[in-house]
Amino acid sequence: MIISIFWIFAVLDKRIVFHIDFDYFFAQCEEIRNQSLKTRPVAVCIFSDRGGDSGAIATANYIARKYGVKSGMPIKFAKARLATIADAVFLPADFTYYSDISERAMEIIRNHADIFEYVGKDEAYLDVSLCTDGDFQKAAHHAQQLKNKIRDEVKLTCSIGVSPNKIVSKIASGFRKPDGLTVVEPANIESFLNPLKIGDIPGIGKVTEEKFAEIGIKTIKELKEINIFTLNKMFGRKISAYIYNAAKGIDDEPVAQRQPTIQYSKITTLKEDSRDFNFLAANLDEICTELHNVVLKNGKMFKSVGIQFVQSDLSNKTKSRMLRNPTSSIDELKKTAMQLLQEALTDQSIDVRRLGVKVSELSDFEGQSSITNFF
Repeated sequence: MIISIFWIFAVLDKRIVFHIDFDYFFAQCEEIRNQSLKTRPVAVCIFSDRGGDSGAIATANYIARKYGVKSGMPIKFAKARLATIADAVFLPADFTYYSDISERAMEIIRNHADIFEYVGKDEAYLDVSLCTDGDFQKAAHHAQQLKNKIRDEVKLTCSIGVSPNKIVSKIASGFRKPDGLTVVEPANIESFLNPLKIGDIPGIGKVTEEKFAEIGIKTIKELKEINIFTLNKMFGRKISAYIYNAAKGIDDEPVAQRQPTIQYSKITTLKEDSRDFNFLAANLDEICTELHNVVLKNGKMFKSVGIQFVQSDLSNKTKSRMLRNPTSSIDELKKTAMQLLQEALTDQSIDVRRLGVKVSELSDFEGQSSITNFF
């Protein structure tokens, strides 16, 4: 019966989707913990094991962003941007605390949805077609009530995009940040999207945006004038189909119930940048040992093993493999991680700065309940 009702909503074009995005999440969590930070530039940092200012910015509040501080920026560069600001604050990331804030907010969000799709600690999709009767005015009121409840109970602000599908809602949630609410009804999708920059489409990065700029295409309206055959030549069929539909606000992907991805990971900063296998393998062995201790401590088995490089230019590279059966074997973990390391280094042209290992597809060992852990 429920499936039939959702099918009717889809046919009548009455589907209503929320995209919720917590504003500058890590930094806002720190402001919740310390109210005096609200009027100061705040940068949350991932400090490396090398000491000093080695590491990168995880996120920054909007005051810091006005000075050009942004995610992924080396800490020393961010400090240079804020050198003249006496009360600027640089804090180490506290992922356990951030996860607690996220879980509290997500529980509120889950109770306001017909279908709840977890995306990450700071974002989620909701299908609210039934609880709003497919009415966008009711949906706007529902979204505002949700924002108020999250603010009242968790002290957290968020931005919500409301539209008939996921992609337009995601674009809309970023339209009036922070603490925004943007409703885009079906009849207004075209007028909403047209003036926006191509980079506002999720998944279109700086390189792709620059590629379009070379041929004089900067807005979504201009992008829509390119035919699919031209796009195919530029990007291939799969990516072109996505760009073509996104520019028109077309997205039939349903909101699907999904729980947080549970995994354990350990990443460390190397004593020196390198792509030498023996040097990296020695570090990888130590990481695997530490990670395995956490897996055993929490009574888990894993079926997927992955490695991660943070390279000298701060770009990321990952590689993973699914095992045939779940295991808690340290030998299996190390063997698989070493194989992935060898494969990843085959065409490696940039030195590795940070090296990490993760295990996922977890299952309980001896019947323990599932948990999430960050370390």
